[in-house]
Amino acid sequence: MFRTLREDIRCVFDRDPAARNAFEVLTTYPGVHAVIVHRFAHRLWKMKLKWLARWVSMVSRWLTGIEIHPGAVIGRRFFIDHGMGVVIGETAIIGDDCTLYHGVTLGGTSWEKGKRHPTLGDGVIVGAGAKVLGPIKIGNNSRIGSNSVVVKAVPADTTVVGVPAHALGEKDGSRKVGKRLDFDAYGIPVDADDPIESAIEHILSHIRSTDERLLAMIQSMQEKGLGKDLDTSEFPHLQSLGDQAESTVDKEKPSSDRASQTG
Repeated sequence: MFRTLREDIRCVFDRDPAARNAFEVLTTYPGVHAVIVHRFAHRLWKMKLKWLARWVSMVSRWLTGIEIHPGAVIGRRFFIDHGMGVVIGETAIIGDDCTLYHGVTLGGTSWEKGKRHPTLGDGVIVGAGAKVLGPIKIGNNSRIGSNSVVVKAVPADTTVVGVPAHALGEKDGSRKVGKRLDFDAYGIPVDADDPIESAIEHILSHIRSTDERLLAMIQSMQEKGLGKDLDTSEFPHLQSLGDQAESTVDKEKPSSDRASQTG
């Protein structure tokens, strides 16, 4: 019991730069308080003292703002940062070295008895406000970005964001450095690539390239006496591209040429 308590306190220093000493963590961190009380309530739950377990968890909720059902199974070195508004359902299973931020919900989507809540593997980080719903599995060392809504299983070593959540580009390298977690605060690696954002950028680039080629084709036809009825003013975007091109050409002309034109 005391070994688990020491681990719960020590893991805070790896994940919160604001932590200064063990006494401060033990006395002022509601996430630590909620986990300590939950471990006691969970023992009562396993002893079939279910009303008492629920009462203990309710008192913990009043004091910490964190609601953990006493039936939830939580692994070692679990840390809830800030914590207000966290909800962990009855059949949720959380592995070792996991981190949750404020506003996270590990919720169920079914009225049926049995497994209704998510299973988090080891080393999972769930960012602030994220909702992980249903009896889905979140693989080891995965990251769930803030305010994401996850309703499908997430493979190991994957970062997901959005509503509904989708995977980002995988981060290079190991998730651990020695015994210390390669930690991504709020579940977002700073060097992650969003495939949706990349796809949109590619589409916009392709549209611009197509517009430029279309404008060049119209201008070439008009220079040869063809397509005089084609008015580029009907295409404001193309016209602006043409103006930009003429402006660029004008800037590239020698100053003497510009002077002769104005004279």
